[in-house]
Amino acid sequence: MAKITSLAAGTKSNVASRPAEVDLSRPVGGSLKRAVDVTLTLGALLVLSPLMLLIIAAMKISDPGPVFFGHKRVGFDGRHFRCYKFRSMATNSAELLQRLLQSDPAASAEWEATQKLRNDPRVTRLGRFLRETSLDELPQLFNVLRGEMSLIGPRPIVDEEVHRYTHRFEAYKRTRPGVTGMWQVNGRSNTSYASRVKFDTYYVRHWSLWLDVQILFKTIKVVMNREGSC
Repeated sequence: MAKITSLAAGTKSNVASRPAEVDLSRPVGGSLKRAVDVTLTLGALLVLSPLMLLIIAAMKISDPGPVFFGHKRVGFDGRHFRCYKFRSMATNSAELLQRLLQSDPAASAEWEATQKLRNDPRVTRLGRFLRETSLDELPQLFNVLRGEMSLIGPRPIVDEEVHRYTHRFEAYKRTRPGVTGMWQVNGRSNTSYASRVKFDTYYVRHWSLWLDVQILFKTIKVVMNREGSC
């Protein structure tokens, strides 16, 4: 895939000097990646805490209800964890989704293909802004501190998505899901699900600290330009 090759171009020398397959018996990156995660996350929380408090206040004013939304996701070694976000949907979102999928064949097909909707009636006005700017994902920094996620890694999936990874799920479950990753910086919602799986698999098999650095800086650019948000 061209985009994968482009992003990983700077890591070719590193990849060539070690086996193409990483040790899948432990989380990708081991203690080095974990140390970087904790250090950067603590710094990010220190800087971003005023913004997070402002978001909480705005949510309480504009849309009373729970501030955080936790959803069961599949993590390292296939273990489940609760992935947190700022709530961006109406409190009756499940009912709204079911109604839409039953009445709109096009939306139903889009949901089946990507598990996302470009025009999602469940999303609140503030929630749409949070999603476009990726601010809704800031609470995942606490998932990182708890050791359930990494700053960089595959997109956390739900149980219903496991079968779509087929044999590649073995690679997925050998690492911690990421707050950001190769999918997010290579088209995000504009890419197919099959491409997303390939991005995740490539990342696991060719991880390096330099690849993480590239993804992190590219994430900043993508977020600033609101590229591929949904």
